[in-house]
Amino acid sequence: MAWRMPRETAPHDRTWMAFPCAGVTLGDTDALRDEGYRAWSAVANAVAEFEPLTMVVDPGETERARRMLDPAIEMLEAPLDEFWMRDFGPTFVVDESGALGAVDWVFNGWGAPEWASWRKSAEIARTVAAEVGAQLVSSLLVNEGGGIQVDGEGTVLLTETVQLDPRRNPFADRARVEAELERTIGTSHAVWLPRGLTRDYDDFGTNGHVDIVAAIPAPGHLLLHAQPDESHPDAAVMREVRAVLEEATDAAGRRFEIIDLPAPETLRDAHGFVDWSYVNHYVVNGGVIACGFGEDTADARARDILSSVYPGRRVVTVDARPIFDRGGGIHCITQQQPAVTS
Repeated sequence: MAWRMPRETAPHDRTWMAFPCAGVTLGDTDALRDEGYRAWSAVANAVAEFEPLTMVVDPGETERARRMLDPAIEMLEAPLDEFWMRDFGPTFVVDESGALGAVDWVFNGWGAPEWASWRKSAEIARTVAAEVGAQLVSSLLVNEGGGIQVDGEGTVLLTETVQLDPRRNPFADRARVEAELERTIGTSHAVWLPRGLTRDYDDFGTNGHVDIVAAIPAPGHLLLHAQPDESHPDAAVMREVRAVLEEATDAAGRRFEIIDLPAPETLRDAHGFVDWSYVNHYVVNGGVIACGFGEDTADARARDILSSVYPGRRVVTVDARPIFDRGGGIHCITQQQPAVTS
């Protein structure tokens, strides 16, 4: 059976998310925890304007979730210890007949850092697959959904410091990773980026997820994070990444048309250089949920660019700063389930 991961712009049956629960990621004060609950809920409620959404909720958070979420959002109770659905949830795929599959990567908390708790959430892919009747596609590759971007036509973007991370896959090389991706998500051509953004290598980072660096709005086209301020270390990082992508081709042999998506003007927060990126948006049926950073001019510019590369979709901005403070963005907390014909 040949599986294929559709591109994100293909029609969705629904979106999956996970509601926050107490732990290191959410925060250690009532104010921080409330901020996290509100940020995840704001994204969910924005998505629900466009398509069905199911929220996986730890049983201890059910009452709170009911209060904060749009009543149209369905809930599925299951034990959680993390809530980055893109990373521990299933990566949905389809076969030639239109049947739905769900890839269950090994999830170890982004390389098994000492602070992380992930064993409950590592079971969620199987739970979701059973809930929707998808065929489970098991994998021994330690991988996260935020570590791959596909065009639905054979191309996958990924990062050397993620899939080849010795804390994730100590015996992996490029060929083994590419073969497993071909088996599970149907990609035949890999474009390897050398690294991700600077902040993503901090203790609470992912070690270089691609979905904060580059996105594929359509085959042959790339949205690329741009940091124009040379005082930010990501300016040098993105020169290196861009140089690789300018020489790369996709599965069809085309050079990419690169569209820059400039970062907001804010360079630092209390913890150092920020990794704020508009690339980490989420495409829904008829719309785009864009990251906002409290900068009217930069947020509007990002909406304009996203509107131009996703014609016919309404772009809605949601404040993503509390999500980035916890290690990711809007794309990182959402996962699309593609519409199928069978």
